[in-house]
Amino acid sequence: MPIARYFLFVGGVLLALLFAADAFVTKEPVANATASAAPIENPIVRIRSDRKWPERVVYDTSLPTIVPPKVEIAVAVDVPAPVAEPVPAKALARESFAQLKPAADPKPEVKAVPKRKVAKARPVPPTPMMRVAQQPQFGFFGNNMW
Repeated sequence: MPIARYFLFVGGVLLALLFAADAFVTKEPVANATASAAPIENPIVRIRSDRKWPERVVYDTSLPTIVPPKVEIAVAVDVPAPVAEPVPAKALARESFAQLKPAADPKPEVKAVPKRKVAKARPVPPTPMMRVAQQPQFGFFGNNMW
């Protein structure tokens, strides 16, 4: 736990320096606040600006609320649609067969896919063995010291 030791050591040294500085540095005298002392007068500071703010919005709530007049809603009358004459079932069947389109070809012919020619792979010449040195890794995630 080198980090914990570092913080403990540095924190202790800084605390000791703080106490030493408090002991050796001269202190300012404390002003006695007595009734005989004159009160401190603060000057009045007035700041003027050239910026104009928008006017204040005031809502007048003393007036009564305006209620809109009631509007009567006219009710629409449903007019029944004219009834068409019933169509016989034979006429409906004839109409549906008239819209039917004949099929041109029952099934299209499937063409045979020719075989592809595959080129022979060239032999790869053997590469000479190389030795590679691995660099050491530094940091929290590289070394296996934990």
